Amino acid sequence: MAEAVRSLERAFDLLEHLADAGGEMALSELTEVSGLPMPTIYRLMRTLVNKGYVRQEPSKRYALGPRLIRLGEGASRLLGTWARPVLARLVDEVGETANMAVLEGDEAVYIAQVPSKHSMRMFTEVGRRVQPHCTGVGKALLSQLSDQRVREILARTGMDAHTPKTFTDPDALLAELDRIREQGYALDDEEQEIGVRCVAVPLPGTPTLTAISVSGPSGRMTSEAVPDVVPIMRDAAERFAKELSPTTP
Repeated sequence: MAEAVRSLERAFDLLEHLADAGGEMALSELTEVSGLPMPTIYRLMRTLVNKGYVRQEPSKRYALGPRLIRLGEGASRLLGTWARPVLARLVDEVGETANMAVLEGDEAVYIAQVPSKHSMRMFTEVGRRVQPHCTGVGKALLSQLSDQRVREILARTGMDAHTPKTFTDPDALLAELDRIREQGYALDDEEQEIGVRCVAVPLPGTPTLTAISVSGPSGRMTSEAVPDVVPIMRDAAERFAKELSPTTP
């Protein structure tokens, strides 16, 4: 029984290694990063291939399989449901609309929102997809990727200028992502829409790259207010990460 549980743990570890590597790895690469014997990895990967959670490409490299999509979609829906109390607390504390978004493919997708109680508030409907380079949550999501992955995404999506403040140069955006990693938050300073300012933080410990944000009219969400908002958001992100962390029964 213990060996069966250990095999299950190793199988999940291998899936996570594949995800961390962009979804595809060779058997030798899996051996190197996992530290497991090659025969053990081969046996586990064959089981995952047979179940559809992994596929083997013609090149013999292993890739994440299509059966994982259904699991991921279900987890994303639940993630948005679990996030609502966290977002509601943010609205109470900050007074502006709170959002959660994940990176799906090359786009930031909003999966949860709690609106501000102000009559003038920001509405971003759940399910909306946006380019990541011009939004607070998008930049918070990109900051969790390597520069190479970011360049690959930008090459596919382009960098449309939504306002005069939008980043349209990849090198300038990468420098901005370095600042975000250092300071721990992203700022959309009217880059998606004139008159709207947004503060976002990455959300660790989630099943996919995730970020939360608060956004409001720049007249209320002033530059002077940002230093007060950031600690509140970091605290919310840490609390939610703890809620999502595995617990031993």
